[in-house]
Amino acid sequence: MFSHGGFVQLLVKRIYEWGRTEQRRYTLSFLTMGNTCSNHLGIPPAKGPNAVGCTDFMMDHTVKGTFFRIYYPCQETEKAERPDWVPCKEYFNGLADFMKINRTLSERIFNYLFGSFKIPAFLDAPFKSNEKCPVVIFSHGLGAFRTLYSAVCAELASQGFIVASVEHRDQSASATYYFREKTESERASETSASAQDNLVQEWMYYRSLKHGESEFPVRNKQVKQRADECILALDTLIKINSGIPVQNVLKTQFDWTTLENSMDMCRIAAVGHSFGGATVIEALCKEVKFKCGIALDAWMTPLDDELYHRVKQPIFFINSEKFQWAGNISRMRKLDSAVIQRKMITIRGTVHQSFPDFTFLTGNWIGKLMKLKGELDPELAIDLSNKATLAFLQRHLGLEKNFNRWDPLIDGQDENLIQGTNVTVLQSAI
Repeated sequence: MFSHGGFVQLLVKRIYEWGRTEQRRYTLSFLTMGNTCSNHLGIPPAKGPNAVGCTDFMMDHTVKGTFFRIYYPCQETEKAERPDWVPCKEYFNGLADFMKINRTLSERIFNYLFGSFKIPAFLDAPFKSNEKCPVVIFSHGLGAFRTLYSAVCAELASQGFIVASVEHRDQSASATYYFREKTESERASETSASAQDNLVQEWMYYRSLKHGESEFPVRNKQVKQRADECILALDTLIKINSGIPVQNVLKTQFDWTTLENSMDMCRIAAVGHSFGGATVIEALCKEVKFKCGIALDAWMTPLDDELYHRVKQPIFFINSEKFQWAGNISRMRKLDSAVIQRKMITIRGTVHQSFPDFTFLTGNWIGKLMKLKGELDPELAIDLSNKATLAFLQRHLGLEKNFNRWDPLIDGQDENLIQGTNVTVLQSAI
């Protein structure tokens, strides 16, 4: 999500410095225009015909298992609640570690800025769809986690998709967790058996590059693991769809048996942002069940050069105007093909952070200053991205929908779009 971490890291560090002194508390309140200061901030609701539900799934409690948030069409219900955008304080701690700032104060700042925001979906709401749902596996960016792209994932679910947003365990997420079995001494000290019986929650935080460490070997190893985690999530959904009993370690209220025979396993795509965009390409290379991929402002550095000619599926690059550079674009163009559709558009007036939810959760002034917002209205930007995504998915998954009314967006035909890229790339660099 954060690519090299610079934009949001700068934001929080400056806010952190302001917040260290009590007399600057009101300055912080004014500049951030946080939850208590503005009614219009928040993740936009999905626009499709279906209400959206979400729940979390973890199969195999160990670090080798799969962990994702699933978004799906649901029954409308008054009882269901909308979950917190950031699930618990450990994720704030992970963001603090990622940005190399003090946990205690940053937790207060994060909680002030983002603590009351909700995901635009109903937690554990009953599944409901009149037809089999195509499937999307979503991969988050560097320093992110499974909940931070809810505007994208919820929109796809509202349009009839089942979306699994993977939380990666390659130490590229700012924070994630799994469970380990209790030791004999831990079991002996308990007065009663409870709390997920024999399991203890273990947190895993972002791994920073060591001083002098080369980035490519680390990121290359991570992108391979990330792709494997996307494939494992897909394999889990295939089991659920087939009616094979699976145990959710998290023991949510959602009835997973209602998803039996609900998914169209001939129509599967991968979508991801930044590091997640590279993960999409790696996953397509490894798993032919993915029929196409959409890479949102992809960061191509982690990929092996020899991978490019091995990817056989259609790919759609949706880029921001301010993030890309010639070397990155030249890597994308190595995937150009005369027989396999490879498309690229650029959204004018956008930045790298125009895709994750942060762009909706800060005021206009501070958002632009810290590169969380571009010049284009963030809701318009994400709407263009989502519509172009849906049109591409219809084209390459063979959907019988009306998303093809947005086909012109795939070719950049809109005043806010550029066909291809705004970056100049010398032919010799391709």
